[in-house]
Order: sequence, then C-alpha cells, then structure tokens
Amino acid sequence: MKFALAGGGTGGHAYPALTVGRQLREQKDTELVYYGTRNGPERELAEEHEILYRVVPASQLRGRSPMRLINGLWNLWRGSSTARRFLNKDRPDAVFATGGYASAPIGRAAHQLRIPLVVFLPDVKPGWAVRLLQRYASTIVCSVDGSLPYLPASKTVVTGYPVRNQFLDATRKRGIQRFELDTSLQTLLIAGGSLGSHQINVAIRDNLPRLLTRLQVIHISGRDEFDWLNRERTHLPEWQQKRYSLHPYTNDMALAMAAADLAVTRAGASALGELPVMELPAILIPGEFSDQSANAEYLKNCGATSTITRSSIHYLADEVIALLDDDDQLRSMSCAMRQLNRHDSAARIASLLRRVAS
Repeated sequence: MKFALAGGGTGGHAYPALTVGRQLREQKDTELVYYGTRNGPERELAEEHEILYRVVPASQLRGRSPMRLINGLWNLWRGSSTARRFLNKDRPDAVFATGGYASAPIGRAAHQLRIPLVVFLPDVKPGWAVRLLQRYASTIVCSVDGSLPYLPASKTVVTGYPVRNQFLDATRKRGIQRFELDTSLQTLLIAGGSLGSHQINVAIRDNLPRLLTRLQVIHISGRDEFDWLNRERTHLPEWQQKRYSLHPYTNDMALAMAAADLAVTRAGASALGELPVMELPAILIPGEFSDQSANAEYLKNCGATSTITRSSIHYLADEVIALLDDDDQLRSMSCAMRQLNRHDSAARIASLLRRVAS
C-alpha cells in the first residue's frame, strides 16, 4: 500500500504525520510520500526519515491583512493544482492530513481525485485548515474528547495524539544520566518550543537565584535565546551553575520530561500527547493563538495542569515553588495525566488508515 502524508508549518503538525508513517512502515510493502511546504520543518523531518518529499505551495489564511488573505487563497488554489499533479503521479491509496496550512491544498486535491482522506485534529479546537478539510474527509481522528463538539459526530474518532517512540521508551534513570542531574533535588523542566519563548525565558532569568536555591533546572531555551541566557548563567555562583542545565535545543525531550518533577511549557498540540504519556504535571503558558488557550483550558479542567497567562507571568516562580512544595497536588496532577494517556494512538490511526485505503 502507498500513503501520502500531509501537514506542517509547525512541528506540532509534522510529528504526528511522521509518527503514524513510521507505524505504517512496520508492515512490509508500505510506501510513503510526504507533501509539504518548501521551507517548513516537515521537509527536514521527512528527509531525516527517508521519505520522498513533494513541495506544494501553501500559506496561512488567518490574519487581518487583506493581502495576506488574497495570497493565502491564491496559494490554496495553486497548491491544490500542484497537489493534484503529484497525487496523479504517486497514486496513494489514502492521504493522512494532520492540519496546519500546509495540509489544506493536499486534502482538497485528494477529495477532487476521490482518494480517501483521513484528517487528524491535534489540538482541541480545529483551525481553519481542519474546518475546511473536515467536509472532505472519510474519517476524522482527534487527540481528545474535548474536540467532539467541534467535529461531525458521524465520522469522528478519538484516538489520542500519536507520540514519538522516544516518549514510550524514556525512563527517569536515563533522563537523570543524560542531563547529569542531582538525584537529591527536584527538577523543573522549562521548554518554550524550538525557537524558545522570550517572555518565559525572561521570567525564569529574573528568578534563577531564587529557584536554584530550591531545585535544579533543565532549560530548553530555543536556539535564538540561548546566547543571552548563557551569558546570564555565567553571573551565577558556581554551585548554582551546576544546577542550571541550559540547552538551545534537545533531541532528547522525552528524557528531559522523564527526569522532571514539573514542566513549564507552551500549550501546543504536543502537550496533549507528550505530557500525558510521561504523566508529567505542568504549568502551561498559552501562546498567542487561540488553539493553545483551548488546549491549556482542557488540560486544566482535567486537573492535569495549572495555567498562567502571559499577563501574569511574573507569578511564575511563585507557582512553581508552590506546586513543588505540594506533593499531594503533584500526585493528583500526575494521576490526571495518566488518565489522558493514549499510548497506542499511532497504531490505532495506522490501522484505521489501512481500513480506509482498502
């Protein structure tokens, strides 16, 4: 069988596609092709997985600028035309689209060519791409039951968010070894995404002496933020520097999560899968887009996280210390995360894709 993967613009859309693709490849005689944007993160990731990559024009439709809307509509039309040519050439048995603006023209073209389309909603609330594609989809799969009010009940299945294998295999012991941690101290993980979050990083910088007196920190700063934070690190006493494990980026996020007692993160789609599978309590600071606010609200209502808005981020250190001092609350949040864990989601989606393709 042959499957087309589509979705990107952000890693939160690309990783689920590639995770399901890897699951599909566990059966022999499976071919994959990835349709994505020219410069999106999905291109590098697909090539790392040795998946044939096709560039399809696409751009965002959201925004207040009329020119941005016109450009987005033009690229949707142009991308659909390009995708039809590729689909006619590749002739996949089904298309798996994971949302994001990169998936819109591919899903539209698949419908026009009557190729079965499975659409995945990684966030709680659908963005414009999923809202567009849900009318074309044979089946819609989603991360959490909180998405069901926004999707057509007759063709929607809750599968969970497909997490990469590293999150299924990580152990606390290996995480402690990887980041050279002190087992006598509690560990705080801070991660603001691949580019980092300047607002989160500033809030942490302002409270480092206070935090490091109490605990140790794994800080994934983002590549653009690392240099100035590393300079700040040199101003700390040597014993606090040893407690501050600063990294611009890591390929071992699962090990960082496994070693941590509490995380401070954004509320992107991956938070709905990676935090539950690691059973890791978290303080979420939603980014500027509404999808992150909905994700944060869902996890908070489940009792799995605490939420701090950008306007109240100066209270972050107080919230961190209060939670780490409350063992009962941490256990309760970890238990709530465990209830949300759907570790078999990649296998479920791959099985569904094979049924649809048949």
